[in-house]
Amino acid sequence: MNGFYHIITYGCQMNVHDSEKIAGMLSELGYESTDVIEDADIIVFNTCCIRENAENHAYGNIGMLKKLKANKKDLIIAVGGCMPQQIGKADILHKKFPYVDIIFGTHNLGNLKTLIAEKKNGKKTVVEVLTGDGEVCEGDNPLRTSYPNAWVNIMYGCDNFCSYCIVPYVRGRERSRLPENILSEATRLIKDGYREITLLGQNVNSYGKGIEGASFPELLENIASVDGKFRLRFMTSHPKDFSEEFVKVIANNKKICNNVHLPVQSGSDRILKAMNRRYTSKQYLEKVEILKKYIPDCAITTDLIVGFPGETDEDFKATLSLVKEVGYSSAFTFVYSPRQGTKAAEMADQIPEEVSKARIMELVELVNSQTRSQSVKYVGKTCEILCEGYDDKKEMFLGRDEYGRMGYFKCDKNPVGEFVNIKITEANGVSLYGELLK
Repeated sequence: MNGFYHIITYGCQMNVHDSEKIAGMLSELGYESTDVIEDADIIVFNTCCIRENAENHAYGNIGMLKKLKANKKDLIIAVGGCMPQQIGKADILHKKFPYVDIIFGTHNLGNLKTLIAEKKNGKKTVVEVLTGDGEVCEGDNPLRTSYPNAWVNIMYGCDNFCSYCIVPYVRGRERSRLPENILSEATRLIKDGYREITLLGQNVNSYGKGIEGASFPELLENIASVDGKFRLRFMTSHPKDFSEEFVKVIANNKKICNNVHLPVQSGSDRILKAMNRRYTSKQYLEKVEILKKYIPDCAITTDLIVGFPGETDEDFKATLSLVKEVGYSSAFTFVYSPRQGTKAAEMADQIPEEVSKARIMELVELVNSQTRSQSVKYVGKTCEILCEGYDDKKEMFLGRDEYGRMGYFKCDKNPVGEFVNIKITEANGVSLYGELLK
């Protein structure tokens, strides 16, 4: 054994899965995982730059390691992911934290073992951030940490260039994996006992671009036809590429969860245009109607941004109105955060912080009220839960139903990885509590 590693992950599910790949590489080098950061011989920060808070947290935690590094000279500190991939950020990291040993970007994550070797061979600081769009990676051997769930990348990058979003600049343009490689990975995971597969992409609806005959609906159908009892999820969908064919595939395959994440961001057409979202609120609602037509009980979730530059009270009211009309199961709500290098960061009429805070509080209360009212409808019903783990504080097992609701229950044995039926006795916000049916 070479020692212990500790990985700190920020951001989205894509980053969570990237950290599993990093763990796989470190394991191949002979390192073992530790939860105690002081015991680690190599610490890796897998960073996010989508919002300012994520960057600030990363900076703060990297800064806290200065003393540990001084007392442990052989400790290797590596900072990778989206933050160093931004133009100029690698230099800033190097100057601000000279004790960081390795700095790498999103496009050369697969080269981490080589970078570690360079450091161990005497190089003081290893900085490698590749430009361009990166390659489609195959042959990864991730050390998966999310059993019974498994993340599977189907594509990388994004071509949408929403005016507020840094993703195309740090993840590159869209590149899709070959469908046969994705199907092979998913089949292997199901045979290995994983019970939920989540397909990952910045815009899964546009999967297959550049690959003749490949499409997301066809990929979904092929994976859903694999033998075995499992669930199939995906994220994230972009409304502009949303099709009726895609909805029909979900409706016709029981293994595909009736839970669609469809980010709207705003209910105002004026703001949507400024965001470069390439749909109107009417067009978005038409997509929702298609979902409800074929899948009446579909749980629809979304992303919402308040405080975008130039957002007026009327624009914000339009967002509230759309939220009421759709009736979301739940939503991720954000205050707009300027990202250097995006068009929105240069726009006039940046919204004062106090205005954004008031709007986000009102929006969150509306979304939470919808979530609570939908959770109450579960009481007295029986639902199937895929048990994912144990909550030490609640002293109960937990898992989600196909609609994404978290359910808690007691059990005499360890049912993690099993599908169980529970009768719901109580609902508390987004969480459900029930009794295990034997």
